[in-house]
Amino acid sequence: MRILNGVLAVFLLLFVAVQYNDPDGMIWMVIYGVGAVWCAAAAFRPKVFASGAAFALFGATLLAALWELYHYWPTTDHFWMMDVWWETETAREGMGVMILVLCLLAAGVVALRSRRGA
Repeated sequence: MRILNGVLAVFLLLFVAVQYNDPDGMIWMVIYGVGAVWCAAAAFRPKVFASGAAFALFGATLLAALWELYHYWPTTDHFWMMDVWWETETAREGMGVMILVLCLLAAGVVALRSRRGA
């Protein structure tokens, strides 16, 4: 899980980097950046989740990401097709949140293991 979370942290940092020309890029930089921090913590400092405060903060982050997933879920038909998401910002945003949630779930596995070991 360490390697996976490390790769996901780098992946989310790349998401941060490509937001520079987006009109609401700062918001998305923060969203993806927070996910990158949690994945990096799961990869390099998994014991941080043993703390009740860190575990609660991670849980709040995951709940917020799930709310974002509901809020940003693409309503465009065939949003997963390249022709659609290449042209439609809302489809890209929705897919980005889907990826973020999957990354946080990978970090969540480490968080739960750390809590059980505490």
